[in-house]
Amino acid sequence: MSLANAYTDASADARPFHVLERAQLAAWRATQSAAINAWIDAQNFTASAGSLLLLPGEDGLAGAVIGIGDALDPYSYGHAPFGLPIGDWRLATDLPDDARNALQLGWGLGSYRFDRYKTPPRKPARLVLAQADAETLDLLAASLRVRDLVNTPTEHMGPDELETAVRELAQVHGAQVEAIAGDALLAQNFPAIHAVGRASHRAPRLVALRWGGDTDESRAHPHVALVGKGVCFDTGGLDIKPADGMRNMKKDMGGAAHAIALAQLVMARKLPVRLTLLVPAVENSIGPNAFRPGEVIATRKGVSVEIDNTDAEGRVVLCDALTYAGEQSPDLLLDFATLTGAARIALGPDLPALFANDDALAHDWISAGERMRDPVWRMPLWRPYLRYLTSGIADLANAGSRMAGAVTAALYLERFVPEGTKWAHLDVYAWNDSDRAGRPAGGEALALRSAYAMLKARYGV
Repeated sequence: MSLANAYTDASADARPFHVLERAQLAAWRATQSAAINAWIDAQNFTASAGSLLLLPGEDGLAGAVIGIGDALDPYSYGHAPFGLPIGDWRLATDLPDDARNALQLGWGLGSYRFDRYKTPPRKPARLVLAQADAETLDLLAASLRVRDLVNTPTEHMGPDELETAVRELAQVHGAQVEAIAGDALLAQNFPAIHAVGRASHRAPRLVALRWGGDTDESRAHPHVALVGKGVCFDTGGLDIKPADGMRNMKKDMGGAAHAIALAQLVMARKLPVRLTLLVPAVENSIGPNAFRPGEVIATRKGVSVEIDNTDAEGRVVLCDALTYAGEQSPDLLLDFATLTGAARIALGPDLPALFANDDALAHDWISAGERMRDPVWRMPLWRPYLRYLTSGIADLANAGSRMAGAVTAALYLERFVPEGTKWAHLDVYAWNDSDRAGRPAGGEALALRSAYAMLKARYGV
């Protein structure tokens, strides 16, 4: 989506719109004419969240009123771009800076439509921004990157295209990229990534982006490692998914999309950190050399893993990447993954499940989520449930029980995080099942803004 579709910096023809919470309506009505009050009564307008009222004027349309809920929640404004008639609109209501930034972000999120293959039926209304907030525009750009990456079908977003996306990002921000692909994964000791992706005609790979550390000052900055699950399509492997479960599996690289977008934010905002982004990118396909249930595969850490279910492949590719990240002794290690249906059953599609081995880290992310209206919910790393990952012939099984599926998946990942490393894992849906205001059906960024806010607060910017 072009930002020109959402914003303009000036417009002589812009109509005014007012932003009101329900409790503010009575005071605003007291400033309006009898004719406008009669119109409001006739429309039964109450300024409830998500509502919108067009105001009549002598020459037709005079303006509008947008009803909102939480003024700091960007999605409170998401209904405006397609609820208002096409044209330019200017804010008539004075808003505090944080609410104005929420409006700016929400307008951009609400204006988005994925248009690579289909022209949307109409353009959004445009918001007049005399002076846009730069950080808010960066947050919007990162959020829309997640949507675009996830919405793109696998034919155009396989492992090689995901690598290209990382390389293009690196070029913009002066980062370095290395990719290890195909049988080179075996030669360089990434056997688990290779095992999952070897059946596809598109070579599996580990893509590594590095940024910072090129000056004496930046070499002293703390090291942050981001890891994102990049399963570009998941058939389930030989434990094949049913049709309805496979339908949207282009989104199984949603964790990688979040990690890439967070790296984009870190670099765009120039946070004082050294950054490593790792994306294990594979396609979990069916073929003569697909990995099989009952196999024991090697991992970079030297932990042998019995494959209980080939549809629990995300944790298998992540374990090599987490091991590699841990070898670099980061100050902080975060991973993002569309990992389990169990997390969705527990928390639904909009609330990502957060697992962390450090209470302060979990608290910081939860607090950032509250500030940014971009929440997470902490789930327990209940280590007695490791018994569900017991193998009789290997060090670990990749699955084994339907009990506490999100917890056991996180416990599997923790096995590959070095002791003493501060680590958090986000099990994220990365998807909207249906259209809602500001949230069109398809790919979605969840807890991305709160992850950035947590890093920003943690590293003193």
